[in-house]
Order: sequence, then structure tokens, then C-alpha cells
Amino acid sequence: MSLTTIDFRRLHLQPGQRVLDLGCGEGRHAITAWLEAPVHVVGLDLSARDLATAAGRAGDFPAPPGADRSLTFLRGSGLTLPFADASFDCVICAEVLEHIPDYQRVLDEIRRVLKPGGVLAVSVPRFVPEWVCWQLSDAYHQVEGGHVRIFRTAELTGAVERRGLKRFHRHWAHSLHVPYWWLRCLLWSRGENAWPVRTYHRLLVWDLMQRPWLTRALDALLNPVLGKSVVVYFTRDSVPAGSAGDGIR
Repeated sequence: MSLTTIDFRRLHLQPGQRVLDLGCGEGRHAITAWLEAPVHVVGLDLSARDLATAAGRAGDFPAPPGADRSLTFLRGSGLTLPFADASFDCVICAEVLEHIPDYQRVLDEIRRVLKPGGVLAVSVPRFVPEWVCWQLSDAYHQVEGGHVRIFRTAELTGAVERRGLKRFHRHWAHSLHVPYWWLRCLLWSRGENAWPVRTYHRLLVWDLMQRPWLTRALDALLNPVLGKSVVVYFTRDSVPAGSAGDGIR
């Protein structure tokens, strides 16, 4: 399965729940949720091409036996979600909000479709690693569909909590990916085939496929300092069982 940013242990998924992966892209989190628990997952994205890729990837994984579960991919916009109020137990929004000019409206829609007691998991690029990328290359964030803002964690957390959700955990992810993106931005004009970029990408692929203990330990050690993404978990109106006070910082 592809690299995931969300820690699914923090979602506390229960049998029969409904999960929305908003801005699902090629389906990495939607497919993982479907495999992790007997839940009903909807992956929503604007890109028909990404949705076709996601559906194809899902076909590579046979449905786990036993309890009822489902996985559906839909084309739609986070600005006007095509779902009823309070229709999802969990919403995942991973590496999406930094692309959207009116991200506040997306948060309004997430709040609307999330059930009372439901969990929201949001990830965005972390401020310092992202800021360095912007300094190294204008093209990095000026490409079509690129990043339109750099979030500070307090800004993101405040925007969500003003909508009546409460943060219960935060962590960082993908520190080993930061050097890749710095190299990619520094050598942007030479493209992905620049030798340093290509070599480091091979290392990341090897790490993803083999998951050796050394790189896993190094990633965990560096994440608080250099994690590329910040991941924040919220609940609407109540904290999931076993999570009270867990990771509040």
C-alpha cells in the first residue's frame, strides 16, 4: 500500500462507521481505511484521472473476508460536499487544504457532514520545510494545482476549533522526505531526472517497500524536528474513548 500520513490508530474506527476521504487523490488513505476496519469508505476528489487510478489500485486488494465493508470513489468538490448533514463518523483531509484558496469553506463543509462525536484527521505541509521549498523554487508552488499557502499549526488548529471541534492529538510525519523536496526544488529546472533527485527517490522507494528498522527509527526520531507534514486530530463535541488527554501539546 502507498505511504500514508494519517495514523489510523487515532481514528478509533468501529464496525459499520462511514468514513470520508476528502481530496482522496489516488486513494492511499481511502483504501487503507477500507482494509483497516469493516467500515464504509467514500473517497472524493475533483480529478477524474486520480479517481480512476484509485479505483484501479483498490482492485489490486481483495476485500478482507468477514464483516460488511465498502469502498466508493466519487467526483466532487470539498466546497460543496454532496452529502447530508452529520453523515460521516470520520473525515480524513490529508494534504488538501494547502491547495484551496477558500479553505475555510471546506472546513465549514467538513463540520457539516461530520457526526457529533465524529473524528477529523487533517494534515498539511509543516511550515519550515515548506517555507524552504518556496524559497528554493517559485515553480514548486506556482504550478497548476500547487500550494497556495503555508500553514502554521496554530492557524490550522484555530480555524478548526472555531467550528466547535476539539484537538486531541498532533504528530509529524515523513521527515525522510524533506531532503528529497529540498533537492527537487533546488534543481527544479533539471527535473526529476537530476542525479541527486533520482538517487534520493530510489532511497525513498526502497524504504517504503522494505521498511527497514533503521530508517523507521530515524524517521521517528527526526519527525518532531523535521517532519514534512503536521497531522492534527479533532473530535466534534466529544473525545473518542481512550484518547482523552492523549498527545495534547
